[in-house]
Amino acid sequence: MMNVSRPAIHPVDALPVAPTTGAIDRPPVRMKDVQGMPGTTGGLILRLSQFVPALISVSVMVTTSDFRSATAFCCLVLAVSLQSLWSLSLFLVDAYALLVRRSLRNHSVVQCFTIGDGVTSTLTFAAASASAGITVLINDLGQCNVNHCTRFETATAMAFISWFAVSPSFILNFWSLATH
Repeated sequence: MMNVSRPAIHPVDALPVAPTTGAIDRPPVRMKDVQGMPGTTGGLILRLSQFVPALISVSVMVTTSDFRSATAFCCLVLAVSLQSLWSLSLFLVDAYALLVRRSLRNHSVVQCFTIGDGVTSTLTFAAASASAGITVLINDLGQCNVNHCTRFETATAMAFISWFAVSPSFILNFWSLATH
């Protein structure tokens, strides 16, 4: 029911009431881009903050001679390598979108970003957790003098930092898909 003031209280001319057919003639309102979403400056910074720790983790682990001694360390190298490639490629896509002022709010693009972020973050977290467990075991057994415990710890910590930086990207993209 429409709230119209009564002429006895507020004398006004009666406005003609347009029939409501359900069709809206005005253009749709476009949501403002949330920082951290694909194609925003915040998204570019998030991608960079994912790439740098992942690259450091891979570099530290590969330069360690005995990382192949445990399967968890090999998995960490593979997972963080994938994470660094994924983050670098999306960093370049975000940078290009910002340079040409294009929006990456396409449903298919956001869905691809969400699935990729979910897969890479899950792999990175699982590999970092396994590597942390092996590092603690090596440390508890007193084998740090023969192994490179500080390098393993550094690579594992960088993997966790990279995973921590992927989480906001995944959550924002997933939220965008859910509200679409």
